[in-house]
Amino acid sequence: MLATVERTFPADHAAAQGHFPGNPIIPGALLLSEALRAIEASLGKDLCPYQIRSAKFVHPVRPGERVSIDFSRRDEKRISFSCKVGLTPVLAGEVVYEPDRAETRS
Repeated sequence: MLATVERTFPADHAAAQGHFPGNPIIPGALLLSEALRAIEASLGKDLCPYQIRSAKFVHPVRPGERVSIDFSRRDEKRISFSCKVGLTPVLAGEVVYEPDRAETRS
């Protein structure tokens, strides 16, 4: 399954104002969080039991830019995703289903 969702970060996004003055970018943590939320919303599934296996930020995202988030299930336990602004890759990663170790010990 391959799906695409989009997110736009407003030009006046509060997180970008202090990150970096005069040359604002969307913080990587916010970009990653929004990508995962978009995947959750698209799948109708909570990704809490998933762990981030990898996340590589390859290009900054500026306020006002539209980000396309492509994702696919590699198998029942892995979801790969990539984010682009236009044709420019900005983030790629993978989440893996790993139930909390405390739950598996009971």
